[in-house]
Amino acid sequence: MKDTHPFLVLSPRNFNTRTSLVIGLPMTTAEYNADNPFAVAVGLAKGRGKPGKTSYVLCHQPKSFDWRIRGAKAHPLGALPDALFTDVCERLNQIIRLA
Repeated sequence: MKDTHPFLVLSPRNFNTRTSLVIGLPMTTAEYNADNPFAVAVGLAKGRGKPGKTSYVLCHQPKSFDWRIRGAKAHPLGALPDALFTDVCERLNQIIRLA
């Protein structure tokens, strides 16, 4: 994915701080994800060039990266509501079977 994209961080803050890594899932507004069973619609996107588009968390693309090197920062919208976060974790678990 080109440009800057939001990223749903799944790893706990203590881990992120100690290791400089975050583990999570990328987000996108690509419309073809509407039919993707592993993409969770989390609301309308806000920000440059994307207002009014649905934002999806891509549960089938877990990633990690060094947030300090990339200069990552918290998204101004903050955390997902608990119900959506649970849905994301349940779909990820269908793929990697953590629990």
